[in-house]
Amino acid sequence: MVKVNANTKKSKIFGATKFKTVPTHISRGKDLVGPGDRVKIVLSKQEYEGILLESPESERGIVLLKLDSGYNIGFSKKEVLEIKLIEKASEKEEKVAVKKDEDKPNIAMIITGGTIAARLNPRKGGVDWLDTPESLFKFYPGIFDKVNVVRLEVPFMKASEDIDYKDWQKIARVAQKFLNDGNIKGVIITHGTDFLHYTAAALSFFLKDLNKPVVLTYSQRSIDRASSDANLNLKCAALAAISDIAEVMLVGHASTNDDFCYAMRGCNVLKLNTSRRDAFRPINDLPLAKIYPDKIIKISDYRVRNKNKVKLDLKFENKVALVKIYPGQSPDILDYYVKKKYKGIVLEMSGLGHAPTKRSRNNWTAKLKEVQKKGIIICAASQTIYGRLDPLVYSNGRELLETGIIYLEDMLSTTALLKLGYVLGHKEWAGDKEKIKEIMLKDFCGEINKRILFETFLY
Repeated sequence: MVKVNANTKKSKIFGATKFKTVPTHISRGKDLVGPGDRVKIVLSKQEYEGILLESPESERGIVLLKLDSGYNIGFSKKEVLEIKLIEKASEKEEKVAVKKDEDKPNIAMIITGGTIAARLNPRKGGVDWLDTPESLFKFYPGIFDKVNVVRLEVPFMKASEDIDYKDWQKIARVAQKFLNDGNIKGVIITHGTDFLHYTAAALSFFLKDLNKPVVLTYSQRSIDRASSDANLNLKCAALAAISDIAEVMLVGHASTNDDFCYAMRGCNVLKLNTSRRDAFRPINDLPLAKIYPDKIIKISDYRVRNKNKVKLDLKFENKVALVKIYPGQSPDILDYYVKKKYKGIVLEMSGLGHAPTKRSRNNWTAKLKEVQKKGIIICAASQTIYGRLDPLVYSNGRELLETGIIYLEDMLSTTALLKLGYVLGHKEWAGDKEKIKEIMLKDFCGEINKRILFETFLY
C-alpha cells in the first residue's frame, strides 16, 4: 500500500504526480503508483477501485480515478488515507495482427476523430487515436466479424464542432476514391456526434451518382466505459457497408439496449439527445433499415447498389447563415449579414413558417424585402423540426411569402443551410433567384418529402 500523509514525498514522472512513501508494502518491490495503475483509494469511510488518472495542472491537489463504470471521480489528497496498488499498468503495447479473410468482403474506413476514434491512455493523461486497422481490431474486434478493413485513411482528427466545409470536402474526396475502387464494397466514416448530421447532409450533396453505401457512425460513450455504444454501432455499420443500400446514411443505436441499430438517411437525421446512446433519429422520414449484428431488415425504400462512377460536386458558398426567429426579435440582425456580405440566410421560423409581422413592434416584412433587394437569398425552415411549412394558412404567413422568401417544405433547417451553401456555391446560378428557388425546391437526396407519414413522428 501507499500511505498519503503530511510526510509523503512526491516525484514527477512523465509530468504526472506520483506518490512516494516510506515505508511501502507494494508487491514486486516497487514504491510508486502512477497513471494507468489499477488501485484502491481508501478514505475514512469508503474505498474506491479503478484506474489512477493523471491530474491536470490546475488540479494537482486532486486524485483522479476512473471507475469500472467508465465515470471519473476525484478526491482531495487531504482526504485520501491510502492508495493500494492492485496491478501495475503494462509497460508494453500489445501487438495485434489483423489477418485478411479471403471469404469476407472488403471495406474502407475514414477516421475523422470523435469519441469513437479515441481510447484513454491514463499514463499520459489523454487519449490515443485509433487510426490503424490494428488499433481498431484491438479495441473493436467485432467490426472484423463480417468484413476486412483493407483501406483506412485519416484526413484529419477533430472534434465535430471544429469541422467546416473544407473538411467536408476532404472527406468527400477520400470517399469518392474508395467508392470508385472495385475492390471495396462500401465505406464507413467515424465521426464525433454533436455536428455529425451536418457532415451527413454535406456528403449527401457532394457525392453524385452514389453507387455504394456511405455509412457514418459514432459513439456517445468511450470504449473504456462499460456502457459504450461503439461496438454495436461499428458492427452494424460494417453490415450496412456491405449491404445494397447505396445512400449516405447514419447508423447508430435504435434504443438504449445493445440489440440493433437504425440506418437513417443522411439528409433527414438529427441528434436529439446530449448523451443517450440512441440520440439520433430520422425526421419526417422512416429509417432505411433495422440493422442487427447479423442481419438487415428493410423498413423503407432506398437507392440500391449500382455500377455508377461516383462524381464530386464540391462547390460551396460559406457565406451562409442559420438564424432562429424568436418572439420580440428585431429584424435588424439581418443588417449584420448584409454588412458582412453574406450570400444566403436560412430563417428557422415558427410553426408553419412565421415571423413577427405588422401586428408586432418588430415587423420583419419590410426588412426582408430590403435585404433581398440587396441580393441575399432568404429561405425558410421550421423550428418545430417535424412537419411541413405552409405560409398560406394564416395572413401573416402570406404576408411573409409575398416578400419573396423561399419556403423549403419539410426540409430540416440544418440540411437547408448545407443545401443553400451548396447551391450558392454554383456561381453560374448567381443573380438568378428563380433558378436558385427551383433548385432549392428540387429533391436531391430525399431532403424533401412529398408526403410525411404519420408514423415518422418520434419514430
